[in-house]
Amino acid sequence: MRSYVGNHQVVNQVEFEELAFGFDERPAGLDVDLFRGPLRPETADERQAREDAARDILADLRAMGEDGDEIATWDALYADALTHTVPLLRSADRAGRCGGTGEAA
Repeated sequence: MRSYVGNHQVVNQVEFEELAFGFDERPAGLDVDLFRGPLRPETADERQAREDAARDILADLRAMGEDGDEIATWDALYADALTHTVPLLRSADRAGRCGGTGEAA
């Protein structure tokens, strides 16, 4: 008999538990909060430092991509897309403060 969780076939007990209960850790890769912004409020200084670091890392990824690193190219595209998003909680908070329009007053 075969066991499946979602569309993944389970081959051992450990894999079953991981698939059934999810993962506590994020996969290795880009720090989403660095490019998108944290889900918690941040000060103006924290935001400026985060955005400066994100710009530097994005520039490095783009340069690595231009040198032929395909993974860096994809990471740069993903990171750049994240910089154009707003976390849902921050967006909802902004909408509540501005009368539901989602735009700053």
